[in-house]
Parts: sequence; structure tokens; C-alpha cells
Amino acid sequence: MRLLHKPPQWLREQDVQALRQSIEESSLVINDLTALGERIKLLQEEIAANLNEQSSRTLFTLTVVTVLALPINIVAGFFGMNVGGVPLASDPEGFWILVALVATFTLVAGRWAFRKRGDY
Repeated sequence: MRLLHKPPQWLREQDVQALRQSIEESSLVINDLTALGERIKLLQEEIAANLNEQSSRTLFTLTVVTVLALPINIVAGFFGMNVGGVPLASDPEGFWILVALVATFTLVAGRWAFRKRGDY
């Protein structure tokens, strides 16, 4: 650029004009590349946002399936227990005592987890 403000004596006017034109074209190319770089960044951010949204939907679906399957698994666990040899096996209320113990443990663990998160 400084070369164009005070061109040397040996540089012809025609060469100075060609140099000016080349600099203008280079400036246009640089501006276009800068604009393309900004568009690329915006597209990358949009793609990342779409991926995050898709991941959130997938995790939400997984959470719903887990929440729906949890009670079934708990009930199956209760009915699938082999209580032979268990200290409460001879007690007629042994099953209900185990239900109360598991429910109490679940409530305490849930309260502890929510308190840890700060939601409770």
C-alpha cells in the first residue's frame, strides 16, 4: 500500500495502476473470505444447536422410558424374591415389612438426591 502512495521512479504509471487494481481485487477477496468465515461460524453454531436439541430429545425419551419401566421392575423384583432363608421368611408379614423397608429407603434416597441438587 505504501508503495502506491509514493511509487519509486523506476515504476511506470501503467504498473502503478495494475498494482492498484490487484490490491483492490485482493481486498475484495479478503473481505469475501472474512464474510465466508463468519457464515461458517454461524453454520457451525447452528449445527451444534441442532445436535444438542436432538441429544436432549433422545435423553428425554430415554428418561421417560426409564421412568415408565422403573415401577414395573420394582414390582417384578418384589414378586420375584426368593425369601427362603431370609430372616423374614417365616413371618407372615415379612413381605410387607420388606416393602416398607424398600419404600423408606427409596424416599430417603430421593429426598437426599433432590436436596443435593437444591430442588427440595
